[in-house]
Amino acid sequence: MNKPLRRVAPSIACFVAIRLLGLIALAVWAGARGKSAHTLLSARWDSLWYVRVIERGYDFKLRTADGRTLSDMAFFPLFPWLEKAFSTVFPLSPADAGLLVSAVASILAAAGIFFLVEGVYGARAALFTVALWAALPVGIVQSMAYSESLFTALAVWGVYFAVKERWTAAGLLALFAGLTRPVGLAVAAAVWVAVAQKAYTSGRWNNKALPGVVLAPLGFVAYFVWVGVRTDDLLGYLHVQNGWGNGFDGGVAFAGFIGDLLIHPPYITGVLLIAGVALLVWVYRRGFAKGYPLPLQVYTGLIVVLALCTSGFFGSKPRLLIPAFSVLMPAAAWLADRDRRRIVWTSILGVLIVGSALYGAFWLNGSGPP
Repeated sequence: MNKPLRRVAPSIACFVAIRLLGLIALAVWAGARGKSAHTLLSARWDSLWYVRVIERGYDFKLRTADGRTLSDMAFFPLFPWLEKAFSTVFPLSPADAGLLVSAVASILAAAGIFFLVEGVYGARAALFTVALWAALPVGIVQSMAYSESLFTALAVWGVYFAVKERWTAAGLLALFAGLTRPVGLAVAAAVWVAVAQKAYTSGRWNNKALPGVVLAPLGFVAYFVWVGVRTDDLLGYLHVQNGWGNGFDGGVAFAGFIGDLLIHPPYITGVLLIAGVALLVWVYRRGFAKGYPLPLQVYTGLIVVLALCTSGFFGSKPRLLIPAFSVLMPAAAWLADRDRRRIVWTSILGVLIVGSALYGAFWLNGSGPP
C-alpha cells in the first residue's frame, strides 16, 4: 500500500462506516413503514428524471397543476450518461447504475476532501472533516441516485489540482463538473483564480495554465448553448429553470421564506434558520482568517451564494450545500485539537453520526430531498 493510500485509508473507512449506518437506519425505518429503501434511494424525485433522460432523451415535459412546464433539460447530462454507461457494462438497471455511480463518486469525494484539508490542517483534522461531511443531516443524499456525490467528487479534485497547479487536470475536472450541475461554474472560477493568483505572485503568465483556463468553463457553456439551440432561444436554459421556479434573485425569495416563518408559529423555526445562515457565513469567513487556499474559498463562496440566493423549493437548499464541504473545516479542526484521551469529543461526533442516520431515515421516508 503506497503512502498516500495509507494516509487516506482511515478516512475512507470512516466515511464508508458512517454511510453504511445511515443505509441500515433507512432500511429498518422503511421496512417498519412497509416501504422499500431501495425505491427511496433510486426511484424518487430527480432520480426519475435522470432515468427518463436515458430512456427518452431530452424531450420530456411535465405540465403542473399551477400551469408551470417542467422540462428535463433542467438536468445536466453527465450523471445520466454515466448511468447509461454503467447499466450497459454491468447487469444493472439505469436507476441501480445511478446508485453505483453515487457510491463510487462519494468515496472519491471523501478521498479528495481528505487530501485537500490535510494540506491546510493536517491528517487528523482531514479525517474529522470527512467524518462530518459523511454525517451531514442530509448526508443520505450522498447514497442516492442523485448527482451531488458525483459533482462533489469532480469539484473537490478540481479544486485540489488547481491548488497544486496541475492546470490541465483541474480544467478537465471543472469541465466535467460543469456537465454535472450548473454550479460547475464555481469550479471553473476556482481554476481561474488559482491561475490568476499564480500569475500575480510570480509576476508572469504561465502558458502551461492556458489549457486549464480554456477547458474549465466548457462543460457548462456547451450544455447552455445546446439547450439554447434545442429551444431556439439563446437564453433557453434560464427559461427552463424558470419553469421549475428556479432563478437567481439575490436571496429575495429565501428572505421572504424566512420572514414568513418568523410571523407564523412555531416562530423558533425562522429564528433557527437565521442562526444557521449566520453560522454558515461565520465559518466561511473563518476560512480567510485561517488562510484557506483562495481557490477553495472562491469555490465555496459561490456554492453558498448560489444555494441561498436562488428561488425555488427551499427544502432543497440543505442538499445544495452538500458540496460546500470546507465550511466543516473549522469544526473539524476544533475536534482535532482536543485531547485524544478525552472521550467526550469523540462522543460529540458519535451523536452527530447517529443523529444523521436517524434523520436521514426519517427525512427520506417523509418529505425527502426534492
